[in-house]
Amino acid sequence: MKYRRFGRTELQIPVFSCGGMRYQYKWQDVPSSEIPKENQRNLSQTIHRALDLGINHIETARGYGTSEMQLGEILPTFPREKLIIQTKVSPTSDPKEFRRKFNQSLSFLKLDYVDLLGLHGINNQEILDWSIRPGGCLEEAKKLRAMGKVRFIGFSTHGPTDIIVKTITTDQFDYVNLHWYWINQFNWAAIEAAQKHDVGVFIISPSDKGGKLYQPPQKLVDLCQPLTPMVFNDLFCLSHGQVHTLSLGAARPTDFEEHLGVLPLLDKAEEILPPILARLEQEAIACLGEDWYRTWHVGLPSVEETPGNINIPVILWLRNLALAYDMLDYGKMRYNLLGNAGHWFPGVKAEGVASLDLSQCLANSPHRDKIPALLADADRLLGGESVQRLSSS
Repeated sequence: MKYRRFGRTELQIPVFSCGGMRYQYKWQDVPSSEIPKENQRNLSQTIHRALDLGINHIETARGYGTSEMQLGEILPTFPREKLIIQTKVSPTSDPKEFRRKFNQSLSFLKLDYVDLLGLHGINNQEILDWSIRPGGCLEEAKKLRAMGKVRFIGFSTHGPTDIIVKTITTDQFDYVNLHWYWINQFNWAAIEAAQKHDVGVFIISPSDKGGKLYQPPQKLVDLCQPLTPMVFNDLFCLSHGQVHTLSLGAARPTDFEEHLGVLPLLDKAEEILPPILARLEQEAIACLGEDWYRTWHVGLPSVEETPGNINIPVILWLRNLALAYDMLDYGKMRYNLLGNAGHWFPGVKAEGVASLDLSQCLANSPHRDKIPALLADADRLLGGESVQRLSSS
């Protein structure tokens, strides 16, 4: 395993982390007696495999149902000083509720402390305010740190780049969990801010939210040769030294194996990546047109600025991926989540676009005249049955 300095924490963190949201039994708390032995055995084998590989950073959250409880059956059996344990608790308007949930997490994990506590889901200004205002949830987290229950404090986010940068530049957080990978590089400014403030950078879900790369379309497989799409994406992310670790949401012990192929390639990224990146760009230009490829994102409105709260940037981005790389399954999964995920994935689909006047909100886009028709096309291409967030299932 390779390790990187995790920002100001000074922790040596493995370049792969073991994310804890896919091997648990349920997304809701249930009595431990209801957890099937086979499910617990699979989780135990997954953690053992991670640690055998040198992946000693185990990441979970209070919002991941039985994950913490099940981890609590296995983590105390290992030498504590060899583990880096992270959990996350969502900020609320009531800091006492935040503390109560953290204490529940620590009890389930059966640990005296966690190395990393993340304020989970700073996705908009309201949640940021709940976190950093005097007497807010960040202050509670600092009290927990003073008590020895927490070593370092960070935050996780699915929010827009400006909120992430604003949170980092408070200089109150030691690390950030955010989305950034080859198909979605919009948060690069946040990673630059993290580097400036010496904040650790943890990439959320590079293989699932990063394109369902465990089930890639054949076109993407061909374009990423000689690498698999998953290994290509890992190498792309880790070729940037500002990125410290990628979360692997393992559901079973074998889910680490393909990722290991990137480790001997890290020193060769400058040789391996350019021809693959060039092929991917050439194909996108051939399918979408160069002007659209270069400028489609310019001047697009936020969800709040758009009539009907249609998420125009996300919908056009998903359409691009579907047309350029045959990423239809991924596009449908994400598109049909719109309208069902709240501040984690805001906005709605484009099914009602024909009845809306978008001229004012699109005034700054060089493609203002054709975007309404493209949104309607995206709805025909990607629309279907609604999808719920995993934590709501």
